[in-house]
Amino acid sequence: MRRLTPVRTTGGLGVAAISYVAVDYLRNISPTWHERLQPALWSILALIAISRVPFYKHWSSEIRAAIPFVGSMLFMLSCLLFEALCVRFSTAVLGLDWHRGTPPLPDAGQWLLLSLNEKLPEPLVEILRAHIIGLHHYLMLFMILAFSVLFDSVEAPGLGLGARYMFTMAIGRFLRAITFVSTILPSARPWCAASRFSVPAYPHHWAQKYYVPYASDANAIRQIIQQDIAYADTGELLRDYRPNWGSMNFLIDILRPTSRGSWFSLLKKAGGGCNDLIYSGHMLVAVLTAMAWTEAYGGFSSGIIWLLVLHSAQREIRERHHYTVDCIVAIYVGILLWKMTGCIWPTKNGTRRRKVSKLEKIQRRLIQAAKDSDMEEVRELLKEVELSNQETQNKGQSKFMWVFACVTIISALAIVLLAFTLTSDG
Repeated sequence: MRRLTPVRTTGGLGVAAISYVAVDYLRNISPTWHERLQPALWSILALIAISRVPFYKHWSSEIRAAIPFVGSMLFMLSCLLFEALCVRFSTAVLGLDWHRGTPPLPDAGQWLLLSLNEKLPEPLVEILRAHIIGLHHYLMLFMILAFSVLFDSVEAPGLGLGARYMFTMAIGRFLRAITFVSTILPSARPWCAASRFSVPAYPHHWAQKYYVPYASDANAIRQIIQQDIAYADTGELLRDYRPNWGSMNFLIDILRPTSRGSWFSLLKKAGGGCNDLIYSGHMLVAVLTAMAWTEAYGGFSSGIIWLLVLHSAQREIRERHHYTVDCIVAIYVGILLWKMTGCIWPTKNGTRRRKVSKLEKIQRRLIQAAKDSDMEEVRELLKEVELSNQETQNKGQSKFMWVFACVTIISALAIVLLAFTLTSDG
């Protein structure tokens, strides 16, 4: 039996994506043209998408993907909440004096970029410095990719692609949070914490007892290694202001408030933090978008998106939002996480490949049934192919539910453990 290759219409997806980035960059070159072209571009894209909705043929698969999509979204929101708690704790635990007085780490990547500024042509340096693409662009590029199922540019369901994207990002955010909260690294921008955060100037009582007495004395560090016990007499520990947050009082030691206000208002101000948060969350989003685009669509536009990812990485380093190690780790973690979640969600054309593979296995039986004009046997064989495909889909959904449940339990246990440890007296 000859293998059938599906014919897909691209719908100019790559052109639409590049046009979006180019038109949005006009805000830096010609704000007037940007104000004219951006609404026009979005209107055209929206009208074209709406016109395709009545002819969309895969609503049943979208409905089946709705539950994993909602579950992935809730999981991602819980991980973002956990990350916000860790960001605030990492920024506040050592106090503003530490942020102001601790120099940035030496970064060979930053040195390399500064040296290239002296050797490369000025126009090329200006291109490297340009703010061509940002975090919101990558998120919007993925939205364009997901909605392209309406044009058969990407294999349906779009909600399934969105579920995988959010699930992978949630795992990445959770791993990032437990990574940067484990060891507090100084910021590449020492002034950041004082300008953005309202936290005590002095350290958390944990740091006062276990870190401050030994931080700058080599002999003290050697002695604490030998004794493996905090031996310094810290005197009376400085205690933080403690508001009345009711059932959320366990967050006081984590968030270290200095004035009246809710715990939620403090988390909203956490943002991207100030001390170095290894690995880069911006780069994780960029890499996941590029991976989704490459796997689901491919073509020249995916190569351009990867070039934009590299441009974003060098700009993160150049502008000292992150150290070089943060961007490098984010790139390979994003790639590996996307590959890992491929065992839960089928890759591009996976369903079709499974059907063709099953048809090839029963090829002789199917040909013989056709020669014998045994239509009942033909129907039974085709039904066997369809049942095999449904079993594979059910296994994929079962994998998703197990992984989703395990990661959610791990997230909850980590939050409870952190809260219990910080609220105890030591």
